[in-house]
Amino acid sequence: MGSVPEPESGVDHEEGVSLRELSDAFARALADRLAPETVATTSPSEQHEAQQATVQASSPAPPSARPTATWPADGPPEPGNEAIDDDPCQISPTSILEALLFVGHPSNEPLTAQRAAELMRGVAAEEVAGLVETLNRRYQERGCPYHIISEGPGYRMALRAEWAAVRNRFQGRVREARLSQAAIDVLAIVAYRQPITAEEVNQLRGRPCNHVLAQLVHRRLLRVERESSTRLVRYRTTDRFLNVFGLESLNDLPRSDDVDTQ
Repeated sequence: MGSVPEPESGVDHEEGVSLRELSDAFARALADRLAPETVATTSPSEQHEAQQATVQASSPAPPSARPTATWPADGPPEPGNEAIDDDPCQISPTSILEALLFVGHPSNEPLTAQRAAELMRGVAAEEVAGLVETLNRRYQERGCPYHIISEGPGYRMALRAEWAAVRNRFQGRVREARLSQAAIDVLAIVAYRQPITAEEVNQLRGRPCNHVLAQLVHRRLLRVERESSTRLVRYRTTDRFLNVFGLESLNDLPRSDDVDTQ
């Protein structure tokens, strides 16, 4: 029985198409796509040699010489996106607001909604309250020892009441100071008549009160307001004054009508 020769690798004898015929067909296809001026300035022999070199250059390299890369199933990553998936904190209005509250104001003042909106794109001041609720809900679900509180016209990040013992142990117990009757009288005058000068306070109370005003400024219950043109000094209450007395704003101060009805 005669042996049947095996076909040579890379050539399909059943179809009867040789590598030369494939090369010629590829050369003709390339010639059809060339611009007319390019074809006109090149002889047929030069075209065939150039196209033959193109066929050889485009032939696949051996597997051992090919570079390998491991990519996800959906293709190679886009430049600059490698770190996005690994970033645990994506930039959003809530994360920006959280960062602002965490850093705090240089003067230890609460962050107002207007100021927070100015530091974020596409967020209005009236939307800040909703972002605060979202953060507080997230803190509660995670059991965080802190939350965001409303203080005067703005917001501040603070420890929850049940963690006050830890704060006192770390910082020392907060010393409570009682206000004298004179201090309460001066506070009431400033609260209802602000902005007011020291001379006006003295006249309303009937005695000098400069030392009491200085003491209240030191305790951050009053603040000084200076006019650069006249160098006139006036006094106003602070946000801490509202917080200490449990007021949302100065509109919550008791009025004469409220006192009469009690």
